[in-house]
Amino acid sequence: MAVTGNVPGGPGGPGGRGRGPLAGVRVVELAGIGPGPFAAMLLADLGADVVRVDRPGGGGLAVNPAYDVTNRGKRSVLVDLKSAGGPALVLDLVERADVLIEGFRPQVAERLGVGPAECHARNPKLVYGRMTGWGQDGPLAHTAGHDIAYIAVTGALGMIGNPGEPPAVPANLVGDYAGGSLYLVIGVLAALQHARTPGGAGQVVDAAIVDGTAHLTAMIHGMMAAGGWQDRRGVNLLDGGCPFYGTYETSDGGYMAVGALEQQFYDTFVELLGIEGRAPARKDPARWGELREAVAARFKSRTRQEWTEVFEGSDACVAPVLSLREAPFHPHLAARATFTDFGGITQPAPAPRFSATPAAVVAGPALPGAHTESVARDWDVPALLPKEV
Repeated sequence: MAVTGNVPGGPGGPGGRGRGPLAGVRVVELAGIGPGPFAAMLLADLGADVVRVDRPGGGGLAVNPAYDVTNRGKRSVLVDLKSAGGPALVLDLVERADVLIEGFRPQVAERLGVGPAECHARNPKLVYGRMTGWGQDGPLAHTAGHDIAYIAVTGALGMIGNPGEPPAVPANLVGDYAGGSLYLVIGVLAALQHARTPGGAGQVVDAAIVDGTAHLTAMIHGMMAAGGWQDRRGVNLLDGGCPFYGTYETSDGGYMAVGALEQQFYDTFVELLGIEGRAPARKDPARWGELREAVAARFKSRTRQEWTEVFEGSDACVAPVLSLREAPFHPHLAARATFTDFGGITQPAPAPRFSATPAAVVAGPALPGAHTESVARDWDVPALLPKEV
């Protein structure tokens, strides 16, 4: 794994000359947890100068801030939004920013005095990004929730898992990050492009996890309408119901992932697996159970490593199922430096990649309030500095 980035505060680091395609873009992040910080991390990865406004005393996840990778590459200042002068400090930052990200429940930012109206009064070009689970309106808008509830009502959670068993929980990747963070970033960048066109203006981006997650299921809805997808889990082509698209246990308790959908890839798969000529017809769903048993029996005959060596470099579309600790050492990921080690923390490197404006990890997690002086100087907001007694 390659070490990426520079010394914090130096060239390319917070407070220095930006790197990546978003160099020069200024982002104010009102501290929260989950999808908002991840979205701001992605913007920081791509070169934006992200200032995280932390609340005194914390209030984030129960993890040491020094290990919260979602705050890498940012700078942090402490502002008590409930204090008399807190909102004014945030508005001073907003006046100099391109983007603001907040993840409060609807109307909370307004009650604190940093809602869209107050911010756009100071900066009409501002892109105001709002990250919530339920969205800014609707019957559940003011209700508490987490990733699992949001993906549950969209139908996404109900698709995942084996038939006759409870739905499998995909960590918080599908809702918080795929349906939430990534859609917020898409919306922010689209709105930023609009704000920078002649006659353009700032606007509010309402990124709701329920909307983004539902959007992710677009292809499945099309397949269902065409009769190519059953509205129940574990019986379809891409949900584990198909014997040549799923996972199989090996003799040592590991697993191999199989995705041999196309005929030519399937032919290579059964050949290397050693069941060529004995495999039941792949196009006959009535015999899928028989085919699954044959595939499972073969995989149980060798270890994960042995099967990895059999399929490596082939077009069988088979890969070992690795753990989080194993993944950075996979030969392909290591060759691409998909993971990096920065500040002693192994973590994913920025993605995607750019030919002319490469992104990089430039600093570790921002500790709350650690960058007050540099932000006050670089953003010309001297009011952030403590008052002299």
